[in-house]
Amino acid sequence: MTALPTGTDARPAGAAHGRCGRRRGRGVLHYAAMSEAGSLQAATYDSAARRAPLVRELVEVVRYRDLLGLLISNITKSRYKRSALGVVWTLLNPLLNMAVLTFAFSHMFRFSLVHYPVYVLSGLILWNFFTQTTTYAMSTLVWGGGLLKRIYLPRSIFAVASIGNGLVNLLLSLIPLLAIILIVGHPVHLTWWFVPLAVLLLAMFSLGVALLMSALAVFFADVVEMYAVFVQVWFFLTPVMYPKEMLPARFVWYLNLNPVYNLLELFRVPIYNGTIPGPHTIIAAVASAVVSLLLGWWAFASKADELAYRV
Repeated sequence: MTALPTGTDARPAGAAHGRCGRRRGRGVLHYAAMSEAGSLQAATYDSAARRAPLVRELVEVVRYRDLLGLLISNITKSRYKRSALGVVWTLLNPLLNMAVLTFAFSHMFRFSLVHYPVYVLSGLILWNFFTQTTTYAMSTLVWGGGLLKRIYLPRSIFAVASIGNGLVNLLLSLIPLLAIILIVGHPVHLTWWFVPLAVLLLAMFSLGVALLMSALAVFFADVVEMYAVFVQVWFFLTPVMYPKEMLPARFVWYLNLNPVYNLLELFRVPIYNGTIPGPHTIIAAVASAVVSLLLGWWAFASKADELAYRV
């Protein structure tokens, strides 16, 4: 049985101490708080924490880091639990999509991009991370609603866990990308050292969107379906599978308003072009990541206490 982190209370600030811990449903470790009879004390509240929900939520996630690790591990293991190929699908999925897009755009639309499979696969890896983490964060929060009503957990821990799982999948997806690079003869550039920064900013941006959409989905269930449609439209408006030069000149301006485009360039340019993106792209990507994370975390943390009663 895995114990709660040292000094961690299983209830919100001010509630009585408890002991718990059992494994239930779907292989996720559930922590339950059980108070001894007569041990309840008068509830007290930290007014400073109440004035800073954003900081309080962050501190609670850090305190529950052991549980966070268990959630990430469980998501990774259970995703393909009933699949014969298991985690191999993490490698096959982007490869199959790449094969279809390469055939369609190289033979039907006659793109003249050199080593197009490398171009499209690097874009798909980034896009899949963004869409899968943000979508999964919404579903896990709703699924974990019953747990949140019974015990105290940081409400944002499901969104953070989805990002952690997404990072695992992204790292695995780099294996087929490197294989394709070697097969088609594309050079492995020294600028790969810049990729971790792009991944970090992508994770920050995705977590902000995941938190914001999760908070909205709890209050308005239709947000889940609306978001699924929205990201499909967003995909075609972002040059993931086609070069930006394909766009008419009068439409290129909107790319500056597309935060995912700058993150995409930050990730793909060092891999495909072998150069470091320009200062404008870097600044825009950093700004998008920071604003998204702060806005999403603030919006989620300010409603964290209410979420448990809404799911």
